[in-house]
Amino acid sequence: MKNSTPAAAGTSISMLLYLSLAHLFNDAFQSTVAAVYPVIKDSLSLTFGQIGLIVLVYQLCASVFQPIFGILFDRRPGAWYLSAGTISTMTGLMILAFAGSIYWVMLAVAFIGLGSSVIHPEASRLTHIASGGRHGLAQSIFQVGGNFGGSLGPLLAAAIVAPNGQRYIAVFAGIAVISLLTKSPIVRWYRKKIQLMRSSVAQKEIIHRVRLSKKKIYFSLSILLVLIFSKYVYMASLSSFYTFYLIEKFGVTTQQSQLFLFAFLFASAAGTLLGGPIGDRFGRKYVIWISILGTAPFSLMMPHAGLMWTCALSVVIGLVLSSAFSAILVYAQELLPTRIGLISGLFFGLAFGIAGVAAAVLGSVADAKSLAYVYNLCSFMPLLGVVAAFLPNVKPERQ
Repeated sequence: MKNSTPAAAGTSISMLLYLSLAHLFNDAFQSTVAAVYPVIKDSLSLTFGQIGLIVLVYQLCASVFQPIFGILFDRRPGAWYLSAGTISTMTGLMILAFAGSIYWVMLAVAFIGLGSSVIHPEASRLTHIASGGRHGLAQSIFQVGGNFGGSLGPLLAAAIVAPNGQRYIAVFAGIAVISLLTKSPIVRWYRKKIQLMRSSVAQKEIIHRVRLSKKKIYFSLSILLVLIFSKYVYMASLSSFYTFYLIEKFGVTTQQSQLFLFAFLFASAAGTLLGGPIGDRFGRKYVIWISILGTAPFSLMMPHAGLMWTCALSVVIGLVLSSAFSAILVYAQELLPTRIGLISGLFFGLAFGIAGVAAAVLGSVADAKSLAYVYNLCSFMPLLGVVAAFLPNVKPERQ
């Protein structure tokens, strides 16, 4: 019997859209948490340092466990993992809605973070399976769902939570039930895949390898980690403190600041679609280099701009910078093609972990100095994108 391959079977666009929808729901819930920080801060009389600590707890739970779950999913496939992650997120949202102290808030964000820690590596791994060999395109479709969902969180928080108070976060727990139901097609599809992989006539997957030595592979991974660091330290200053920055510097209302955050996150969602397909065609190294280093002129200008220019520059930054992650992730997956779950969990986890530590540190710096000082400091981070020049030009070989 002749073996077929995922590439031969073609890219499963319908399943990629379902996975993108799962990513949309998950990241909408995650960004809602960041968007309601001003409401939580006022309700519980917290400091910026305490907000940073909450972000740290959330990001650690959403990062440390991701590579661990990624290894588990590689070794023991299970169709129910995505649903378990959604249930964890739903539990956290309910606790957050009725939290009366910082300790309950930290417990709530821990559950939400663990849900994300399950969903990201598993959904990204399934995206790779459904890609049919078009890995850049598949990851872009998957990522755009997450980025678009991330942009919806602040908008929904501005409409639902800001005018009504903390307890209305429970509305998002209800939305999580809908999210759980939309995962049923993924569960059915993947259950069949698992049965096929375990059968005696299991189809063999083509493995795409790059012709690099182990030393060069590990060097390339270290460069990618530096790029992840530069991207997500800067992203932490925007996603976690952008609303506070606008309120403090320009005197806008909480709802207005959330709308500006929506504009930035929506631009990030739009930009995500560009990185994967361009990387498939022209090479991921150039996408990575341009998307991170190309952000630097705009990030350096933003701390010195007025309100409207700040919004405009944040939109450009979101559009350019967001194309990097899909290209970085697929580049790393092609370096270690037999460890897709591990690589997905590691890079998603590091992205969250770096952002969490950065948020805690930046929160303390903001208390000691000011948010304007933080934004001036972080504006230099995209300059680290210059290290992408040391990445080798790779073209995977099918084996």
